Amino acid sequence: MKIVVTGGLGFIGSHTVVELQNEGFKVIIVDNLSNSKIEVLNQITSITGIKPQFEQFDLLDKERVNTLFNNNKIAGIIHFAASKAVGESVEKPLLYYQNNLGSLLNVLDAMLATKQDHLIFSSSCTVYGQADQMPITENAPRKDAESPYGNTKKIAEDILLDTTNAYKYNAIALRYFNPIGAHPSAKIGELPIGIPQNLIPYVTQTAAGIRKELAVFGADYPTPDGTAIRDYIHVVDLAKAHIVALKRLIEKKNKTNLEFFNIGTGKGSSVLDVIKAFENSTKKKLNYKIVARREGDITEAYADTTLANTELGWKAEKSLENALYDAWQWQLKQ
Repeated sequence: MKIVVTGGLGFIGSHTVVELQNEGFKVIIVDNLSNSKIEVLNQITSITGIKPQFEQFDLLDKERVNTLFNNNKIAGIIHFAASKAVGESVEKPLLYYQNNLGSLLNVLDAMLATKQDHLIFSSSCTVYGQADQMPITENAPRKDAESPYGNTKKIAEDILLDTTNAYKYNAIALRYFNPIGAHPSAKIGELPIGIPQNLIPYVTQTAAGIRKELAVFGADYPTPDGTAIRDYIHVVDLAKAHIVALKRLIEKKNKTNLEFFNIGTGKGSSVLDVIKAFENSTKKKLNYKIVARREGDITEAYADTTLANTELGWKAEKSLENALYDAWQWQLKQ
């Protein structure tokens, strides 16, 4: 079965391609290399022994998208391709709306035209905003987004709901919490281009001496230690959730045309918890300082994963320390 993975050379995409190939799927990666590197293709090949088909183009190029779907018998699509930095989205909202929504619309149009089915969409816990209760269930109300990035995920879910209702597509939206770590081989991992926007690459680059110090954005949140709390999930666990979700659609086990699942560990960790866990797992001391809060950030978010555990039969297996150790081994390889 051929599976299209958009953004397949990115952080989560590359790990998902590895898991797909390990499960016997044939993969077509589509990536414009705007936030990834072509070298990742060779690393995927090195890990799995299989070189996936690679198509380099931008999903905003509707003609290229249509050609891809017309020329291949596709069994499913996993759609990762999107701009993803919260801070940048506040500064460049139009870029985020054009890129994140335009690419999804082109994929859906091509699916409709070629009668393709089975879409796994890369959503986010940002759709919940600052939730009223912890842990967050899938039934928690979606709130006004704190950033344009978060809003693109919320609007994309609305587009999927309308589309699956109208055309009887089958889709699953996985609402990720905070993916971290790297493949245990240390051949693929999170490699941000430029200054990292996410916590863990900044942690590892600081420990490696690439960055002078780690900025902890805000220590005055209403949390036990004053720093923001998130649910950090190992990227390999997250990648495996995509395979399980895809099989659910292919085997027609979904209960509605569009389903939503939280993908996290169910445990919240503060920024200072992460720093301590990194130091414990790697024996490296981190130089950090407290700075002002960052616009668009919320106080806390961690998942109730009961639905994914029971319906998908999926559960996160790796610990925060596992993820941070793997992220550090990946950093050392750089």
